[in-house]
Amino acid sequence: MTSRTIKVGQLARVEGEGALKVVARDGVVQSAELNIFEPPRFFEAFLRDRMYTEAPDITARICGICPVAYQMSAVHAMENALGVAVDGQLRELRRLIYCGEWIESHTLHVYMLHAPDFLGYEGAIEMARDHADIVRRGLDLKRVGNSIIALLGGREIHPINVRVGGFYSTPNRRQFQPLAEELKRARDLALATVRWTAGFEFPDVERDYEFVALRGHGEYPFSHGRIVSSRGIDIAAAEYDEYFEETHVPHSTALHAHIKSRGAYLTGPLARYALNAASLSPLAREAAQEAGLGAVCGNPFRSIVVRAVEVLHACEEALRIIDHYEQPERPAVELEARAATGYAATEAPRGMLYHRYRLDADGKIADARIVPPTSQNQPSIEEDLRTFATAWLDLPDDALRHRCEQTIRNHDPCISCATHFLRLEIDRGG
Repeated sequence: MTSRTIKVGQLARVEGEGALKVVARDGVVQSAELNIFEPPRFFEAFLRDRMYTEAPDITARICGICPVAYQMSAVHAMENALGVAVDGQLRELRRLIYCGEWIESHTLHVYMLHAPDFLGYEGAIEMARDHADIVRRGLDLKRVGNSIIALLGGREIHPINVRVGGFYSTPNRRQFQPLAEELKRARDLALATVRWTAGFEFPDVERDYEFVALRGHGEYPFSHGRIVSSRGIDIAAAEYDEYFEETHVPHSTALHAHIKSRGAYLTGPLARYALNAASLSPLAREAAQEAGLGAVCGNPFRSIVVRAVEVLHACEEALRIIDHYEQPERPAVELEARAATGYAATEAPRGMLYHRYRLDADGKIADARIVPPTSQNQPSIEEDLRTFATAWLDLPDDALRHRCEQTIRNHDPCISCATHFLRLEIDRGG
């Protein structure tokens, strides 16, 4: 029997602390583990006995890259519990701040974390030495996303202007004028990004995922819609626990999510695109077609192209919202505390994010549950490794290590930012 073990002690260019272990026997991958070893952060416990009004500011601290998604999931769940619907221009402003987060988060991943894999660089710094103009384009594009969040959220990271019921204050039309000009240029940069990424070389692989995402009513989903899958699930957020479950695995401090009785599924850009491509803006649909994506993309290495398409759509959607914007009379709707349970699912850049809160009669949080995209995608990431790596076992150690890491980075796992380079141990059995 021959054996080969690939160990990566610290994953680089992912957001957080994780490791990788792949074990092969007689030319077949037997196991693949994405080890997440960051200590538990206990946010669900922090939320207990806090007022429902505090949830947006607390949950924003879960992630510095996608705080808006956590805030919006919290406010939607609270409003669901309190029987309030926020619509009109306030709803549009929420879509706009989501556009900002998608632009800045996706652009960070495309240019700084993922593109170096395709261009043969250890990281973005090395890539910038040969492609300064490309890296500068990515930074310019990301800056526009940050500008949207700063205008609506009060600051670029961990916004402070978001509240249950709406916002603490809303901008007037005049404040949007400079942003609209930035977005017109960003749209051109985003289109160039789609064309650039479409030209990368991609491994010829496919997976038949069960895709799970929100499906909006004629709109590409940010924070509204039903939870649907490519194999027939179509439920409200309140039914999530009836169809999905989380389990603990010894090698990860993050829980693994599964569809009950079916197993792993995938959420994120590939899922949103497969289930909602018809709702992209006309320019984004045209760009996707030119990039050769087709109606469904089952190659996770091409997710970088789908992310670029979503950035283009977010620029288009942001311009649409600004063009039709009228400042609302009030920045928020009135709310009244009551004992209830609220549910919400929104689309973080990396995938669907689920929140559930139980409130007491005074509006204090009695219980909280948060299921982030990375917990949902971990089983599928490990299945990617088991499925693809067998065909790569003839590669030299460094090339095999790189291809396995890239397989993980395809899904942009959010474990907080890591800047370490990788350690690799090869254990060959005879």
